[in-house]
Amino acid sequence: MTNPLQILSGEGVAVWLDDISRERLRSGNLQELVDQRSVVGVTSNPTIFEKALKEGDAYDDQLRDLAVRGVSVDEAVRAITAYDIRWGADLLRPVYEATGQVDGRVSLEVDPRLARETERTVAEARALWWLVDRPNLLIKIPATVEGLPAITRALAEGISVNVTLIFSLERYRQVMDAYLAGLEQAAENGLDISRIQSVASFFVSRVDAEVDKRLAAVGTDRALELRGRAAIANARLAYQAHEEVFGSERFKALAGLHASPQRPLWASTGVKDPAYADTRYVTELVAPGTVNTMPEATLEATADHGVFTGDTVRGGYAQARADLDALAEAGVDYDDVVAVLEDEGVEKFETSWNDLLARVSQQLGDAG
Repeated sequence: MTNPLQILSGEGVAVWLDDISRERLRSGNLQELVDQRSVVGVTSNPTIFEKALKEGDAYDDQLRDLAVRGVSVDEAVRAITAYDIRWGADLLRPVYEATGQVDGRVSLEVDPRLARETERTVAEARALWWLVDRPNLLIKIPATVEGLPAITRALAEGISVNVTLIFSLERYRQVMDAYLAGLEQAAENGLDISRIQSVASFFVSRVDAEVDKRLAAVGTDRALELRGRAAIANARLAYQAHEEVFGSERFKALAGLHASPQRPLWASTGVKDPAYADTRYVTELVAPGTVNTMPEATLEATADHGVFTGDTVRGGYAQARADLDALAEAGVDYDDVVAVLEDEGVEKFETSWNDLLARVSQQLGDAG
């Protein structure tokens, strides 16, 4: 086995593509990535859809029909995104079946303007689950304080969830607790919890970007030596927490009902600092039972020159803790970093959503 992505898959890391477009679907490109690049899942976000709409003519016919019908911009966005997600889910259905319903998943995001509103998030999750109507769908819900009960309630109703925007270890533990609570309630509701899946999207590169900026501001030799350590250390400690929670008696009781662990998903894996290797957030985060969702550039870089030598996470817990301690000693406030990143993440998602609405509004007008 010489293909790096096949080797990565063999290490227990599910390779997902962080992109979808109707052109990618109709051209057969996504199928090629499944066949040749070991891709077994797809994630999406408003920026991805806005970019897809901006390029080419793949959406013209549907936009024309939506314009004729006079639907609202919000409803047009739901129709356009659900179409692509449904198609992607159908394309990945064989993977879903072949992996025992674990992979072959496609994610669709709840309107991020609802990130601080529990009830509306739950209602939107239900609506999207019904609209797409595919068992291999994941509904993306952000891990805000208000999102946590929405995650539990969605899971309790049998809705599989991709929990997004996780930056802190404390919040990640709350996410895992929300998952277990959702499964417990689903079981009490008489649902088959073996059919419920979830991933917890732990963001990586944004942590380094924020911490490195703060280290540069400190400016000491020691601070500068610590650049590039925060994100990987944070993710490795998240995996340690994952092992603890899903090795617990609480989860074992659910596993007896055929529940699956909630897999850690490494998100934001495109490298933002050109000084770093373009595959570092893939090669340094290899551990069984994880997902790595990559933008296409990172996927192709990994296929070209990714080097894998086994698990790069579980032997690094002590060093990871030492790295975070060293950052604190250098004057970087971890709690402030993750709070800023969550707030910025919600804001960026809202901005992306508004950009998508503006794009659809413009193209509806042009089509009409």
